[in-house]
Amino acid sequence: GKEMGYASDLDLVFLYDDPHPDAQAIYAKLAKRLNTWLTTMTGAGALYETDLRLRPDGAAGLLVSSTEAFEDYQLHHAWTWEHQALTRARFVCGDAAVGRRFDAIRQSVLCQARDRIKLKQDVLAMRQKMHEGHPNPGPLFDLKHDAGGLVDLEFAVQFLVLAEAARHPEMTANIGNIALLRRASELGLVAAEIALPAADAYRELRRLQHQVKLQGAEYARVEPDQVAGTAAAVRRLWQAVFGEA
Repeated sequence: GKEMGYASDLDLVFLYDDPHPDAQAIYAKLAKRLNTWLTTMTGAGALYETDLRLRPDGAAGLLVSSTEAFEDYQLHHAWTWEHQALTRARFVCGDAAVGRRFDAIRQSVLCQARDRIKLKQDVLAMRQKMHEGHPNPGPLFDLKHDAGGLVDLEFAVQFLVLAEAARHPEMTANIGNIALLRRASELGLVAAEIALPAADAYRELRRLQHQVKLQGAEYARVEPDQVAGTAAAVRRLWQAVFGEA
């Protein structure tokens, strides 16, 4: 992943394209085996912590999906937050034809015309839910979850992708938040004097997050004064995109 940290988990979705009547069961076994390889604790530790809940219908859904079922779900049944996740999804391994099919589905879904007001309401509701799910009662600034942190910037960029991709399909490129903010400024979606400082702020927040996590801290939190200007740049982006503090 372009923006994984030292404590990041892997969000995985398994797709197949195979008409065999037993394909679902066969590929489910393969997915379970792959997940075991990735997560088994060894003397050197585990490779990754994985999260498989982004598949269609979440934890209640099938472990693997056909490309047709995945497309139908994304086009007709997925929640906005699942499309937010799709802005960051990319094919990483497997059959190249399945990868191309996934890329085509992703592009089609992200480029749908959306009701901007409803999209904004959905994204803000999910952001509030995340705030409530990650309380920070202490005096330190949480680099990821506090207002002006990493998640605020990521949500702003995801909103821009979903709101603007129908008119500007180049916003769907999986090039990372910093490059997408530059692209948004070039397209006139966000003023350069807001987008570019926010991109720099994201880079700094990520640097600090890596530093803190490498020290073994459970939470990536720092003194507020250390990131006052950085967080302010992210909050200005949030205000420009969503029109609220």
